[in-house]
Amino acid sequence: MEGKGIEEPLLGVHRLSEKKGDNTKRVTLKILPLKSTSSVSSLQSLIGGHRGVETVSTSMVEGKVVIAYRPDLISVKGIREMIEDLDFQVAEIADQEVAVCRIRIKGMACTSCSESVEQALNAVKGVKKAVVGLALEEAKIHYDPNTTDSFQLLQTIEDAGFGTDLISSGDEVNKIQLRIEGIRSSEDAAIVQTAIERLEGVNSVEMDLGRRLMIITYDSELTGPRSLMQCVHEAGRFPNSYDAFLDVPERRETERQREVYLHRNRFLWSFLFSLPVFLFSMVFPMIQPLGKWVGTKIYNNLTFGLLLRWLLCSPVQFFIGGRFYSGSYHALRRGSANMDVLVALGTNAAYFYSLYILLKSSFSSSFEGEDFFETSAMLISFILLGKYLEVMVRGKTSEALSKLADLAPDTAILLTVEGDGRVMSEMEISTQLLQRNDVIKIVPGTKVPVDGVVVQGQSHVNESMITGEAKPISKRPGDKVIGGTVNENGCILVRVTHVGSDTALSRIVQLVEAAQLARAPVQKLADTISKFFVPTIVVVALLTWVGWIVAGEARLYPARWIPKAMDAFELALQFGISVLVVACPCALGLATPTAVMVATGKGASQGVLIKGADALEKAHKVNTIIFDKTGTLTVGKPLVVTSKAFSDVPLHDLCDIVAATEANSEHPLAKALLRHAKNLREQYGTPEPAPSPVEDFQVHEGGGVSGRVAHKLVLVGNRRLMHKFQVATGDDVENYLKESERQAQTAVLVAIDGVLCGAFTVADPPKPEAQLVVSFLQSMNISSIMVTGDNLATATAIAEQIGISTVFAETTPQGKAQKIKQLQEKGMVIAMVGDGVNDSPALVAADVGMAIGAGTDVALEAADVVLMRSNLEDVATAIDLSRKTLARIRLNYVWALGYNVLGVPIAAGALFPFTGIRLPPWLAGACMAASSISVVCSSLLLQSYEKPLQVNHGRVNHVDDV
Repeated sequence: MEGKGIEEPLLGVHRLSEKKGDNTKRVTLKILPLKSTSSVSSLQSLIGGHRGVETVSTSMVEGKVVIAYRPDLISVKGIREMIEDLDFQVAEIADQEVAVCRIRIKGMACTSCSESVEQALNAVKGVKKAVVGLALEEAKIHYDPNTTDSFQLLQTIEDAGFGTDLISSGDEVNKIQLRIEGIRSSEDAAIVQTAIERLEGVNSVEMDLGRRLMIITYDSELTGPRSLMQCVHEAGRFPNSYDAFLDVPERRETERQREVYLHRNRFLWSFLFSLPVFLFSMVFPMIQPLGKWVGTKIYNNLTFGLLLRWLLCSPVQFFIGGRFYSGSYHALRRGSANMDVLVALGTNAAYFYSLYILLKSSFSSSFEGEDFFETSAMLISFILLGKYLEVMVRGKTSEALSKLADLAPDTAILLTVEGDGRVMSEMEISTQLLQRNDVIKIVPGTKVPVDGVVVQGQSHVNESMITGEAKPISKRPGDKVIGGTVNENGCILVRVTHVGSDTALSRIVQLVEAAQLARAPVQKLADTISKFFVPTIVVVALLTWVGWIVAGEARLYPARWIPKAMDAFELALQFGISVLVVACPCALGLATPTAVMVATGKGASQGVLIKGADALEKAHKVNTIIFDKTGTLTVGKPLVVTSKAFSDVPLHDLCDIVAATEANSEHPLAKALLRHAKNLREQYGTPEPAPSPVEDFQVHEGGGVSGRVAHKLVLVGNRRLMHKFQVATGDDVENYLKESERQAQTAVLVAIDGVLCGAFTVADPPKPEAQLVVSFLQSMNISSIMVTGDNLATATAIAEQIGISTVFAETTPQGKAQKIKQLQEKGMVIAMVGDGVNDSPALVAADVGMAIGAGTDVALEAADVVLMRSNLEDVATAIDLSRKTLARIRLNYVWALGYNVLGVPIAAGALFPFTGIRLPPWLAGACMAASSISVVCSSLLLQSYEKPLQVNHGRVNHVDDV
């Protein structure tokens, strides 16, 4: 390499120092003993004077020390060691940073592989939690970046015997990889480092000098990819110049295709050598004059055919099949056993016994024996064929996820806009180079690349990917657009608001990936069996071999049972090898994760986001669903239909007072009142009043709000709120309330300084599909309950329209959660369906929380299942999909366990004495490969899943109708 010589970093990676100046971090330590002022002073003076320590704050009462430090100069480990050198004990570390690392793992064959990797990762100091997914072939690790890093985690996995690729590390959000051209020395690297670190918004920089790859995490509010690339370019000075290019990680589908090609090539090379071995052993001897040529003796009893079989079989055994040796070595080294151990034992037994036959024939002119070179070669070929087919069909389990990820286009049209809004130029760039506040042009027929807001133009956008609404939605300036949706007709200019992993599409993909990586509780059965599976099979194979040898030597079966050119020992050996290779731990390990992958991907494509395998499994047990009313069972856009004054305060003034009071509320009824006040002003041409500040604003859960407007106490809420503040309600008010409740309308009362001044009646009709969904759930033996903060009469009237018989009204958010717990104590398995902030406690308390997709972010975070399209029929979809998935998993287990229960005895020769049927080792290997493929194909049948209930224009379609 040219230049002054680049320092080769550990593991090929050199971590550049963190951003200086404003990148101070804090750590809280619990120190023992810390009992006197002198000990505090001594600790502060000695630690505070160390290079890299900014400040030291000590609480003698709590026994805690808060240290601000520079991670580029000192680590948490170094701080701990300094404190321990002062004869203090660090009892606890709090407020640790937690970073997330995702790693692709190559070479996992069965559950024992994923378990061993998981155990190895969890044993690394600093790792908080590690989850390894067999079907997804990924690990997600939460770790303390002050104690370990992604490179040590990669090394840990590689030490366990598996290949690795780093998908992401540290902060998964706002990270970019740049390939730097022009760096020839460590001085060049330092120049680029300094330039990037000085850029506002850059958080950290890592660099692989060997590959000239720079990994930068940044704040997307302050900078972006193009700014970083420009910074690298400007860092260059004559004669040195630097250029940065976006290094795009390979997509999952690309990596999958490479894996498919790798397994295909292994099989083809194995087949190329194995086919002649098979022909020389099984076919040519029966064809003359080929049989005579194959049987020609070279030296003593060593024949030409035997020598050729050995020469052709050896590359298959040791080079093409070398992965089985490697896998067995690493498995046994970590104290476990997997499929590789079984294959290695079986093929080695056949190969080395055949080698013994070859050597014996070479030194003896009278010895005759049957070799099994074709068994070894064909066995490896069939297993490699099985792995090739398995990888191909396993790739289809993540097709839905790949389709979601590919919805966003690769390029976008970036505009250069002057301050007055004039477009100066446009150019096509990669979508990954877009930054916040960029202005992009979206022409008709193209996809929206990222999330943004329309700033110019009008169009209709098809958002069925997210909302499920087939009808294109009109978009005007100020409207939001979502990445991955399709612009139908007009040309629009959009200001970018979310990029990269912040977009709605990326968050959906992340949720699905997390669900596919999670391990379902039902997987515990396979995990338990896998611990004993391989050792048990090895014992059974040994017993089979010994049993048949003893039976043969003791003449317990007639000599005619032994095939021609074979003796009792060789027959027993074949039975033992068949037992080793027919058993399949892979099928058992793939039974659950492949079904979960297909189900979560299929659910996402149909608008049902299931956040984890645990939620997917729990949903099939649900027998009771609790619905929130407003925005869930109802349309969620209430309108003021009537208003009435009960005092001398004019309705116009009353509306303005209510609007001022409700301005800080997010409740749907508050928004309805605000819209009503605005419409009244527009209708009568009344100018908008000056904003009145609200003092002492307070939300009364389940009642309403209160606040002081112009020094007057204003109450806006229901009857309960009025009673709480001792506001009298006369007969006319009560009659008004009863009439509105009878019509399934909600009355909002308004009181000023303790006097009830007026009321507004708000109507929020049920969703068109609500009655059909409740009826269908009843046919699924699931009862429905309504829980709402609204009054009992209104809630009951809505419930009667929908068909719900049980109603809990006037319930606070905590009351909803408490009601769920009471029902759970009675043995009910509860699913809660809601959309608002006030539903969050109930969503968490329920066995399965389902959030309507149009709801608040808080509700979406608290839920286990997100119904993206806000369609109530998706409640039935989520539960039905869970039931179908669990049924498929059980079927997979029955097949995988049944295959082994039947296959092992047959391979051991259980049918041979009665029918003469035996399973040759190469055929047993083919059966083993077929078992894994069959389980994956069984899971793939979930791809044909259809919603059990579809509502079209008020008509219900069952799955049988579709």
